[in-house]
Amino acid sequence: MNIKDLDKKYVLPTYARADVEFVSGSNATLTDDAGKKYIDFTSGIGVVSVGHGNKRVADALCNQVSKLTHTSNLYYIAPQAQAAQKVVEASGYDMQCFFANSGAEANEGAIKIARKHGERDGKIKRYKIITLNHSFHGRTITTVKATGQESMHNYFGPFPDGFVYADGIDEIASLLDDHTAGVMIELIQGEGGVEPQDREKVQKLAKLLKAKEIPLIIDEVQTGAYRVGEFTASQAYGIEPEIITLAKGVGGGVPVGIVMTTLKEVLNAGDHGSTFGGNFLSARAVCEVVDILNELKESGELAATSAAFSEALENFYVAHKDIFSSRVGFGMMCGLRTKDAQTLSNIINFARENGVMVLKAGRNTLRFLPPLTITKEEIDEGFKSLTLAMSRL
Repeated sequence: MNIKDLDKKYVLPTYARADVEFVSGSNATLTDDAGKKYIDFTSGIGVVSVGHGNKRVADALCNQVSKLTHTSNLYYIAPQAQAAQKVVEASGYDMQCFFANSGAEANEGAIKIARKHGERDGKIKRYKIITLNHSFHGRTITTVKATGQESMHNYFGPFPDGFVYADGIDEIASLLDDHTAGVMIELIQGEGGVEPQDREKVQKLAKLLKAKEIPLIIDEVQTGAYRVGEFTASQAYGIEPEIITLAKGVGGGVPVGIVMTTLKEVLNAGDHGSTFGGNFLSARAVCEVVDILNELKESGELAATSAAFSEALENFYVAHKDIFSSRVGFGMMCGLRTKDAQTLSNIINFARENGVMVLKAGRNTLRFLPPLTITKEEIDEGFKSLTLAMSRL
């Protein structure tokens, strides 16, 4: 039985899979089972931050597997403590970390911290979490409800109470009350269409929340790990949140989620936990990935790669302004708005057939999340293939 038939027989059909099977990869280049090569402008939806088949990550993981992969969080785990140190120092914030396995789990942990923090005085039950319309925070029952997309709420209720949706940053202040436990936002909405928030409005909100002692939670599952130039988008926006969540690129392909917080005294032993979170294997991956990304940042290579990709994207956008209405995002998290959803679907399909992988975001945005290690040659090859795909429209 071939892999496609095997998948159809034994795997639940929760994904609309493209008709391709990848068997190997090298940096930003993927190879399918027929030997065809593709330039990957997606990095597995922002996950493979240091490229496919990264030798340093592979060697670190192989070395770790030969010693220990897991013992449980009942004991000290050296790479977990080391990973926490690297992440906190890269962020520049005075925080501590909790390790989970995914972005959704990280966001669940963030919500728990905010709600427990809100009840510490024992007088008022603070439980409301304000999020934004068009946001995306995960697939668990709680994080689906935190997600400000009504279409994602079908079938799965009843949901936990206490989630309030704002139409934008400007509306959040009017929704704050004595029961607000926290505000959770993405500084650049990824699944919502690569939609950046206004910097000044975010800074004004952060200042207001600090004055009211309401935790600001920044969901950096997609924007973290240098995706937008700094280790966190929060740094790029010049704010100091109480809670930050990370996942995707911080593990370089190994499943990991991280909650970082300044609220160090809120959770006690037994309040939260994870069987697999921060085990030897995933924590070792974080250590190596953060080291690699720090080196790229400090050497200037990260900025140079981002500039090269930005220039190539701009040239592509200018050449196809009859198809795209605007360019959005920044750093290595970018998008081009198409004029209708069908055109977007055609571009993605034609691009794949021509050997380049791109993504959809929102209803009409062509999304780019390349590996942060992508080479100039891979950038050029990718946009050459994408240009050929556009000629088929």
